Amino acid sequence: MDDLLRLKERVDIAIEIGESYYREFKSALEGHADIKVARDIKEVCYDIAKTLVAFANADGGELFVGIEDNNTITGLPYKEDKISAILKAPENYVLKETPLPVKRASLINYDDKSIAYFSVDKGAKYVHLTSKGECFQRKDRESVPTASELIRFAREEEVSREYDRQFVELANVNDLDLSLVISVSQNISKSMSPEKFLQYLELAEFDGNRLRIRRAALLLFAKNPSKWHPRSQVRILRVKGTEEKTGENFNVTEVGEANGNIFQLIETSWELLRPHLTETRFSKDAIFKTQIIYPELACREALINAITHRDYSLEGRGIEVKIFDDRLEILSPGKLLSSITIKELEELKGIHQSRNTYIARVLRECGYIRELGEGIRRIFELMQSNDLVKPRLESPNKTFIVILFYKFVYTKEEKLWLDNFEHLNLSREQKTVVRLGINGRLISAKEIFETVGIIDTEEYRQLLESLKNINILNSKISSEEVQNIVTKKKKTGVTISRKSIPRFEITLPITSPPTYPISQISRNQKDVSDYAKIFISNLSSDITVQDIESAFSQFGEISDISIPKDYATGNPKGFGFVEFEKKESAYIAFNHKSPIVIRDRKIFVQEYKK
Repeated sequence: MDDLLRLKERVDIAIEIGESYYREFKSALEGHADIKVARDIKEVCYDIAKTLVAFANADGGELFVGIEDNNTITGLPYKEDKISAILKAPENYVLKETPLPVKRASLINYDDKSIAYFSVDKGAKYVHLTSKGECFQRKDRESVPTASELIRFAREEEVSREYDRQFVELANVNDLDLSLVISVSQNISKSMSPEKFLQYLELAEFDGNRLRIRRAALLLFAKNPSKWHPRSQVRILRVKGTEEKTGENFNVTEVGEANGNIFQLIETSWELLRPHLTETRFSKDAIFKTQIIYPELACREALINAITHRDYSLEGRGIEVKIFDDRLEILSPGKLLSSITIKELEELKGIHQSRNTYIARVLRECGYIRELGEGIRRIFELMQSNDLVKPRLESPNKTFIVILFYKFVYTKEEKLWLDNFEHLNLSREQKTVVRLGINGRLISAKEIFETVGIIDTEEYRQLLESLKNINILNSKISSEEVQNIVTKKKKTGVTISRKSIPRFEITLPITSPPTYPISQISRNQKDVSDYAKIFISNLSSDITVQDIESAFSQFGEISDISIPKDYATGNPKGFGFVEFEKKESAYIAFNHKSPIVIRDRKIFVQEYKK
């Protein structure tokens, strides 16, 4: 079958995508760039064991030995006996009592160079240890020493942890929505067939006669999901009041129900939920105004988190979202994994254990979840930045619940400041911007985007105009002055983004309106930016903002550059975002044909998904 994924093609794809949470490259060489020699074989074998142990103690992964961190293939500079020792490293350098679930240990000949390839599953029976008795676990792109007690899980979790990886013998590739498979595969490689894509992400496996399909593939891409899972659904419920009642006082109504495969669930359930994150109120000036109750990004994060990590082995129940008068509850089937505690999640440690390894991997690779282990932390940060109290996490009766409260938190000083604007009946977004400008403090566009939780440029413009129209927001620094500041800083070797420069001022409201239109006094100060982002990946660990600016400024004026860092190590995560002043610049960068190379790495550019 021409569509089968050969090992050589696996190398091509790995080099194109680069290292990740699920993938690592190891060099068999050491020394100066011009005078490299072969590494000690025992050291290489131990490195292999350490990395595979870390993968097995997390969510599985693949290791290539003979490829450098910069994606260059240098091969194995050893004779046959030592190469044989390398291929046996997963057995000889791992504690015998905790054998690895190795799927492949192969030698690949690639352009006359030998590469050792290993692939391991997520462990379900043991906490895996090296032959030295050391325990490691994969965290982002590192193999981190970890106490085995933190990895141990109850045996009763084996069924739920293995559910998405099981093969369904009655299923075949025709049971999948191949157009959806192709669409998703474009995020990884534009040249892969559906069959190769499924094999690459371990969603299917060729047994010599046919392509065997895992449950994860059916949950993600099935044409008829209910045939394979009776409760692949999200129900949106409205509770009138602050508690559920029964009998004649029953107060629960169904807003809607989303059914389908996981990609359909994410989009359809979000469309059903999103209108209920706002409410329309009759203001003091006799105008109906729509106010956002909860930050959309936090709600979407919680919803996707529930769909990704629910216990699909519990087939009798789906996900439920309950909208109370004072809170939003997102309930997913399956109790919190025994290796994770509520306290660890609430302390925002970025703890990560994925029940559904294959589902989580696909959603991460195609951009739905960009940072493993940070979903809960992101929800907490968004609620805090929107002045709302902390979410509450609960795990009763084989469920996991994220509760978001509609309750604001202000300091005494902020409360006094906001009292000056009480008669204006401001929306939550307006109030958030006013709070940022407390006592004359200048505000940047970046602060408004991040603190309010805005993802759309038009929303940003409307928010600024609404504040200008009631005469409480002024541009203290013009666009020309902003550019002058950026240019001056650049001459001193300091790169700053236009968007991060404080320029807006909140002023106390006046008792009577001005006698001339606001548009006239702000015409020269109007923000005409057309902000647009792109997503970039395969960044090196020593990448800088200056490197990215030098590479991408050819496409247009850059407003902002963001390089997320690992919470524990402080190292860049391997991806980032470039935001241009104009959408046209982002379009040109996204469609640029020639390779963009930074620090000897080909940078991959993807469209930013809101």
